[in-house]
This record gives sequence, structure tokens and C-alpha cells, in this order.
Amino acid sequence: MPHLPLPKSRRAKIVLAAAGLLVAVPAVAIVVLINADWNRARPWLNARTSEALGRPFVIDGDLTLTWQQPAAAPGRHGWRDYLPWPHLQAQNVRMGNPVGITPDPAHPDAASVSRLAFSLNPLALLQQKIVIPELRFDSPDVRLLRGKDGNNNWTFEKQKPDSKWEFQLQSVVFSKGTVYLTDGVTDTAMRADVDTIADSRYGIAWRLAGTYRGAPVKGSGKAGGVLSLQQQGTPFPLQAEMHSGGTMLAIDGTLTRPTQLAALDVLLKIAGPSMAQLYPLTGVLLPETPPFSAQGRLTGVIKRGGGDWVYDKFSGKVGSSDISGKMTFSERKPRNFLTGNVHSRLLQFSDLGPLVGADNRASKEQRGARYLQPAGRVLPVEAFRTERWTSLDADVRYTADQITRDADLPISQVDTHIVLQDSVLSLNPLNFNIAGGTLATQIRLDGSGRTLAGGIAAELKASARHMQIRQLFPRLPPLQASVGQINGDAALTATGNSVASLLGNANGEVKALINGGSISKLLLEEMGLNIGSVVLAKLSGDKQVKLNCMAADFGVTHGLMQTRQFIVDTDDATLHVDGTVNLENERLDLTLRPDSKGVRIFSLRSPLYVKGTFSDPDVSVDKGVLALRAGGALALAAVAPFAALLPLVNAGPGEQSECAALLNQAGRKPVAPPPGKARARQGAKPTTGERAVPR
Repeated sequence: MPHLPLPKSRRAKIVLAAAGLLVAVPAVAIVVLINADWNRARPWLNARTSEALGRPFVIDGDLTLTWQQPAAAPGRHGWRDYLPWPHLQAQNVRMGNPVGITPDPAHPDAASVSRLAFSLNPLALLQQKIVIPELRFDSPDVRLLRGKDGNNNWTFEKQKPDSKWEFQLQSVVFSKGTVYLTDGVTDTAMRADVDTIADSRYGIAWRLAGTYRGAPVKGSGKAGGVLSLQQQGTPFPLQAEMHSGGTMLAIDGTLTRPTQLAALDVLLKIAGPSMAQLYPLTGVLLPETPPFSAQGRLTGVIKRGGGDWVYDKFSGKVGSSDISGKMTFSERKPRNFLTGNVHSRLLQFSDLGPLVGADNRASKEQRGARYLQPAGRVLPVEAFRTERWTSLDADVRYTADQITRDADLPISQVDTHIVLQDSVLSLNPLNFNIAGGTLATQIRLDGSGRTLAGGIAAELKASARHMQIRQLFPRLPPLQASVGQINGDAALTATGNSVASLLGNANGEVKALINGGSISKLLLEEMGLNIGSVVLAKLSGDKQVKLNCMAADFGVTHGLMQTRQFIVDTDDATLHVDGTVNLENERLDLTLRPDSKGVRIFSLRSPLYVKGTFSDPDVSVDKGVLALRAGGALALAAVAPFAALLPLVNAGPGEQSECAALLNQAGRKPVAPPPGKARARQGAKPTTGERAVPR
């Protein structure tokens, strides 16, 4: 029997009933969900969230549910944008620490909040994903922990392969609360109190206090109201200022990917009494300096187990000197690594004093350092802090266009390459353009303890070439007519833990040669005790005497500098210098024997003694050795080893110079006159090769 079509009215009723059922079921479901006791779902939600987070998660208080329409994504207006999302509010929520983190027994949770509110993407649940676009905390108590092994509780690892649920947290909104940081890597224990503020850029403000790297720290700052945790999230604005002792550090910029504390891009301003005091704040080993300030752009990314930081286009002042450049700091194992290029247009010579502990009491007090220099000592006794050399390797190039000092020492174009490798510090080269010439040095300081436990094994090589006398002493007008130049060499090895102890144990040699120039005639007359000429010189004024040559050769043994040869030759006199300079106890013991070449109104000859300490030298005359100038002269030292000074002659004007002639004469074997003729020849100038016996 054929089926008859239903009446239209009946079909309409069926369609309307089906449609009504489709609408009613979700509506009833929503009503049921709204009115359901969601506290019964807490065990399931706690378990699923704990599994997704990889750490314990517990909702201890009430759990309520409302439905809210999510914010539409820019440019999208599909049906998903009109689908309401469940919005949950949970009271008294706690999150524990992951496996491997040992918390404080008194505070076992990583975080706890009085109220937590968040929305869930319902469509993501179908894919076993817990996606929370925004998580809001009321009165959070967060405890960030990092052990000495580098493991921390703020990094959320990817879910394990056997986990069926994935957790995604995209942003966090803070309200008033407290954040604690305990870091075993940097020896840090700090507390920050956080509160919301009304600001066009920042949403929260904070104040902190505690210790960082064992040093007291306090500070304050502001941050964005919404902390983006997405991989490509909006940069999080950040402003902070911290103080540790007299050191100040301020940043203003952005932070992205905060779960890893990465992608920092800020303007960094920094100032303090000494760069060495940055060590507690930064962990970066820097030398002792006068008060400093600098600002530049700091960018960096912290990776697991380390990070890379770049301080670029910085400029500032160290004492009275300017600095600029770029530095890169990399956290590595077994030691961190610092590289960079630093430049100064003008370097004040006195600003170098703190590097070796040679600054005065006022300077040390200004940078908060103890004044350890004993009274009467000149060489710095402050010990090098080699125990810090183990924390860092470094490769830094430093240049300066000009160096000045109070007496306008003309040093320019300083160039040094500083390398610290496995506690061995080298400055190779350390070069200066000075007084129209050059001073090239190489310094190596081994503070590893392999050679000397608790001290430094040092090596120094220095070479001075073509330094012009009149440029070396620009504030002495009598020397401006001089055309002389200085050449010299030094090679020393030493052990110790300060400049004083290193020089006090030094071994090696020091040689210098001055070819041509001028010297005060009055000084020579006083040294020769030519009384009449001294009176005339004082009446008519001092005059300059041509300096033909000065040749000095010292051997150094255990800090004792012994003259091997020391001669000063002028047109008026020849000075022979013998004796020692003790670098260990800073004492002088030199004898200067003048030999006048011309006729004087009333002339006496006596050795001149230079004794005493570096800080208080004493110049005296032995009256018992006075003798009438009846003739004769001091011959040059017997069988003098002047060959050691020939390289300095060759570095100067050459074999035709006055120094070349003097050293050639000094190298001849002296011949003593026959005993019977010694008295007869008094008053006559000795011939070449003869040796006059002084009385």
C-alpha cells in the first residue's frame, strides 16, 4: 500500500520538535553545568592538570564555573568566536615542585594563590589539550628555586611521550602578592613584594630586598600587567633599579619568553665606586677602578645551563677617563667567558692606580677599600685577588688615543690585549707611544697556583725606543733644547702576590741608554763640589751642559738591583755610579763619583752618596774623602761588560754617537801607571787607557 505524504502541518511540527531538541539539549547541558557542583570534578581536574604540568597541582577550595565569550582574534569572526568558554574560579590553589627540586620544608609549594581564575578552550579539550589563554592570580605566593646543579622549578618541560594531555599557558595576570627567589647557582635569597598600579604601560610595581651572590641588595621596579608566556608573545615591559652597597644598576626595556627569562633587551645604566664591586651583582670579574658610570644596550638570552649577554654601544667614565665599546659575556663550563673591545679617547694616568693598588688613601676610601699601604712604603702591597681568576676567562682589547698625568706625560695610542685563561693573565702586547718613541711590554701573571701556591709567577719584558728627552719632560724648560733620546730594555721574572712582593723577588736585568741631551750645570757643579763655580752659577744663573751619554746596566737578583755599569758623560764631567737599589726593602745605596773635565776656581772632589728609602732618599758627601783637584780622573770600570748595551746603541743614532765612543773606550782594558809615576802625573789628565787611582 503506497505511503501517503504527511500533511504539511505535521512535517512542520516534526521539524520544529527536532530543532527544539537540538537547542534544548545544549541549553539543558549548560544549565546542568552551571548548576552542577564542580567541586566533584576537582580530583579529575587536579589529576589531569598535574599530569600536564609534570608537578603536583591541587585545588583545595571551592571550584565554580561560569560561561564567557572569548575575545575575538584580530581579523577572525568565525563561529568559534561566538562559542562561550567555561570560566573557572578556584579558591586556595597550590602547585608543587617538579621532581629533582628540594624545597624548604616550611614552604613545600612552588606557588599558592588565594584565588585563581582562568578560562578553558573547550574545543582544545577534544584534542586532550588544556589551553588557558589567561591565568589570573590574587595574592600569589611564588617561590622560585634553583639548585646548585642548575635545575629550577620555573621551567616547564615538554610533556613526556606517554602523557596524553598537553598543557598550554599563554599569559599571566598578577595582583598583590609576594615572590621569593632562592638560587644556589648565584647564592641568591631575595623577596619581592608585588602590587598592581594604574599606568599606561605598566600594570604592577615591586620592591625587593635580600642578598645576591652573597651581597646585600635592594631595589624596585615596574612591569607589565600581563605576562606573556607564548613563544612569540608580546614583549613584556620591564623597569628596575637595584643597589648593592654603593653600586647602582638600572634597566629599562622588555623581556620575552619569561618562562625561560630570555630575550632581554634593555637600556642598562650602571655606576659605582669600583668596577670590581660589580662582581657580587653580575658575577663578571672586573679590575679595581676609580668611581665609574656607563650606559648602553644590554641584550641577552638565557639558555639552560648558561646564557649570552651583549653590552653594546656603551659609553661612560672611569675616574676622569672616558670609555666606550662593546662587551660580550657568555656563561660556559668550566668558566664563563668575557670578550670585548674598549676604547678611550683620553685616559687619565692616575686612574690606573687602583689596578695595582697604587691609589692613595682618599681614593681607596672613596671606593670602599681598606688602605693597606704601610707608612714609608712606595711600592703597592695590596694583594691581587687571584681566587676570582678561576671564575672567568677573558679576551679583551683595549686602546686609548692619549694618556695624561699631572705633569703632562705625553703618552698616546695605548694598545693592549688582555687575555685571562685558566687563571693565567697576560697583557701581550701592552704598548705605548710615549715622548716621540715607543714602550713595548709583555706581561704574564700566572695565578693558577701550579707554579706558586697562593701567589703569582710573573714575567715582564719591556723595550723603550727613541723616547725624546724634551718630550718626556715637557714642563722643564731647560730641557726643551735637548735633542737626546732614551733607549732601554728590561727582562724580569718574579714570584709574589702584589707589586711590592713581585719586585722584591725579581730576577733579571734592566738596561738604559741616553744618547745626547742636556743636564743642569748647577747640579753637576754641586755634585763635584766645585764651590767657586757653584757661586758663579748661582750669580749668573744655571746653564745646561751637553749630555753626551748615559749608560746604565743593572743586574737584578732576588729584588736587589746591582750596578754592573752606570756612567753619565757630559762636556763638563763624567759621573761613575756604583751601588744597589733594593726593591725588597725599598732602600737606595748608590755612590756617584764625579770627574770634572775643566778648570775650576776652587775645586774639590768627593763621592756623593745617595742612601735612604724610596720615600725619603738622602744625599750626602763623605768629607773624609775630600781631595784637592790636582789632576787625574776616575778611569772607566775595569773590563766593563758594556757589550750588553750595544743593542741599545744600535737602536739609537748608531756607531758614530757619543755613547758608542764612550762604550768603546770603556771596553778597553785599563792600564795602571808605574808606581813611581803616579805622583808625578798628578794634575795631568790621564791618557786613554790609563787608570787614575782616586784619593
